Amino acid sequence: MPKAYVFTRYGGPETEALAEVERPVPGPGQILVAVRVAGVNPVDWKLRTGYRRPGDSGEWVFPSVFGSEVSGVVETVGEGVEGFAAGDEVFGNPVAGGYAEYTLLPASLAAHKPAGLSFTDAATLPVAAATAYDGVHQLALPAGATLLVTGAGGGVGAAAVQIARALGLRVVGVAGEGKKEFVESLGAVHVPSGPGWTDRAAEAAPDGIDGVYDLVGGEVLTEAAKLLTDRSKLITAGAPAVDVERLGGTRVTRARTAAVLDAVAQLVVNGDLDPYVTRRFPLTEAGEALRTVEEGHARGKIVIEVAE
Repeated sequence: MPKAYVFTRYGGPETEALAEVERPVPGPGQILVAVRVAGVNPVDWKLRTGYRRPGDSGEWVFPSVFGSEVSGVVETVGEGVEGFAAGDEVFGNPVAGGYAEYTLLPASLAAHKPAGLSFTDAATLPVAAATAYDGVHQLALPAGATLLVTGAGGGVGAAAVQIARALGLRVVGVAGEGKKEFVESLGAVHVPSGPGWTDRAAEAAPDGIDGVYDLVGGEVLTEAAKLLTDRSKLITAGAPAVDVERLGGTRVTRARTAAVLDAVAQLVVNGDLDPYVTRRFPLTEAGEALRTVEEGHARGKIVIEVAE
């Protein structure tokens, strides 16, 4: 039987296990994919704790497979699927977990992997890069404007900085002192996080901050809002909607379309976006990969290599 990394109930790492699972069968509108690489994201461990994403309803069925983004090769397609066939190289958001040898993708949320895009890089795009892309375009700042990104050293943050730079924006990236070199390599002005960071950000942008893309939430989001004169240019993917709306901003609105996946893939192929995959783990070490992200030690993107 195929293997997958699962959680057996809500809780901490003690609920996780590498298990044998049934090979999925594609339903209408779905494609069965032999997974090559799975991306690792904070939302993966948050779901294990019982976290609900906006729009989620109902309870998880256990054991539940971890993982929100994959790349791989189509095995079979379900009823009504057009545009995909066995042997196609694809990437997208799985229906029920991607830390697995096989998973299902909804055809509507899958894209063909360009020849110039590696399976590794493709697996990092459906969550982090697509979220970054949606948020930067939601702000719709004109070329030359200044965007502040909190959490600029993480997967979404690094992608947001690069996408914004490709659109001609000036970017101020807030991240820990240890990520200074990394954030600057992305093309952003680095501002160390911690007490007094807003003063440092104001100094780094003497002409003002035109937009804020928050990936941290909490007090950081509250402080970031004070840097804006137009709160409609405050968005977050790091805090609940109620928190940002109280400040006059909004959550990032996810497009969740194949067109966005195609767009971010092309940015990588063109050299405008580097997913910065910094560590790779085999499926047998999926727990260690998840700990790296859960404990906040990840820089760039972490992936699980499921197959050659």
